[in-house]
Amino acid sequence: MRSDNSNPRHFVFLLASTRANGNSEQLARHAASYLPKDTKQSWIRLQDYAMPAFTDIRHEGDGSYAAPEGAAKDLLELTLSATDLVFVTPLYWYSLPTLAKHYLDHWSGWMRVPGLQFREQMQGRRFWNITVTADQDQSYAHGLVESLRHTAGYMQMEWQGSLIGYGNRPGDVMDDSQSVEQARRYFVAT
Repeated sequence: MRSDNSNPRHFVFLLASTRANGNSEQLARHAASYLPKDTKQSWIRLQDYAMPAFTDIRHEGDGSYAAPEGAAKDLLELTLSATDLVFVTPLYWYSLPTLAKHYLDHWSGWMRVPGLQFREQMQGRRFWNITVTADQDQSYAHGLVESLRHTAGYMQMEWQGSLIGYGNRPGDVMDDSQSVEQARRYFVAT
């Protein structure tokens, strides 16, 4: 989904940390500060959305799901409003944080809501990731990055890659000059 002047860009930043203003969020906000001033941005803290537990019923009955309600409906609407979806995900035990995984699990249900055509609506949107590891070896983030890259591929979204920073204690990432510089250019080629 390429935008033009009649269809402005909307970046939805999905904050998947349980810590407010942690390293991943700081790096994401730094990168976002270089977006054009007229770019709409929505910052969504997944922890603030009490989504119900996901239950896999794909192989029961006709496999369809009811339309989401409450927090799940709100997140669905925010997701569909995005031209660019940015997962802001610290590396937790070499993988996605629970909040991000729980949110993605609900995509399985949204794809099976009669008439919604969630997967078709997501095709062509841009899919980004900003993550920070507590180790300078960025290869530890490989599992997280591949999980999101495969998700983008399955959904036929445009994978834009990952911006990976280094920082252990809150604020450390802003001392990582390499990732700070990469953040400056991360969204530029959009």
